[in-house]
Amino acid sequence: MPKTDVLIGAHVSGGIADCIDGAEAIGARTIQIFGASPRMWRTKMPSEREVSEYKKKLNASSVQSVYLHAAYLVNLASSSADIYAFSAQSLADHLKIAEMLGAEGVIFHLGSSKGGERDEAFTKEVAAIKKILQLVPGKASLIMENAAGGGDKIGATIADIARLFREVKSSRLKVCYDTAHGFEAGLVQSYTKESVKKLFDEFDKEIGLKHLVAIHANDSKTEAGSNHDKHENIGEGYIGLDGFKALAGDVRLHDKAWLLEVPGFDEMGPDKKNIEILKSCF
Repeated sequence: MPKTDVLIGAHVSGGIADCIDGAEAIGARTIQIFGASPRMWRTKMPSEREVSEYKKKLNASSVQSVYLHAAYLVNLASSSADIYAFSAQSLADHLKIAEMLGAEGVIFHLGSSKGGERDEAFTKEVAAIKKILQLVPGKASLIMENAAGGGDKIGATIADIARLFREVKSSRLKVCYDTAHGFEAGLVQSYTKESVKKLFDEFDKEIGLKHLVAIHANDSKTEAGSNHDKHENIGEGYIGLDGFKALAGDVRLHDKAWLLEVPGFDEMGPDKKNIEILKSCF
C-alpha cells in the first residue's frame, strides 16, 4: 500500500461538528473524538441538528474514518457494583452516539480490578461487553485498548485481550493498539524491525490482525516497562523516531487508522507537525 494511502490522524477536541474543522486544520485523514463529556457519567446525546451539521461537514472533508473514545471513568473490571453499572451504561450511551454518527466504534480502556480477583474481573468484562453490544445493535464496534500496566490493570498483555476477545465472540469487538502503552507495559523494550514483527506475529496468532482496527500512535515520556502512562510527541520520547519507523515498516499495519494522542509541540494537543513527522516514517 502506498504511504499516501495510510490513514494518519489524531484525537481532535471540541464539539462533534467543530472536530471536523479541527481535523482539516491539522491535515488529519482519520480522527478520534469524544461523543460526549469524557469526565461525566451522565451522557448528553447530540441533537438532530448537531448530527446533521457533523455529517455535512464530514462528507465535505478529507476525513475518511471516525472513532469515538469512551469516558475516562469507565471501568468494567470494577468490584464496585455502582461503578460497574455506571460504566456499562456510559459505554452503551457512547456506542449509541457512534451509531448516530456512523462512526467506526468506541475505543475504551478495560479498567482495573483494583485488588479484586482477576478471573472475576474478566467475567464481569465479558458480561458487560456482551450486554452492551446486545443493547446497541448496529455496525459500530466496541474497541478494546491495551493498557500500560500496573494497578491491577486489565489489558496490558496480548493474552488479556485475546481472552476477552475469545470469550465475547462478537464480530463487533475490535482492538486498538497504543504504542506508548505497549512500550510502558513492557511488551517490547524497543520497537525494532524484529520486535515489531514478533509482537504482531503474536497478536495475529492470538487474536487476528484483521481485528486490529486502530493504532494509537504515541511516543512515551517514560521508559519501557515503567507502567506509567505518559504520552510524548513523536520522536521526542523513549520510543523515538526509529521506533516509529520500525512500526511503520510493518506493512500489516498500513490498513489501520493511525491516531495521535500526543501533547503537541505547543501543548495544545495533536498538531500538524506531529502528523507530518509520523507521515515521514512511512
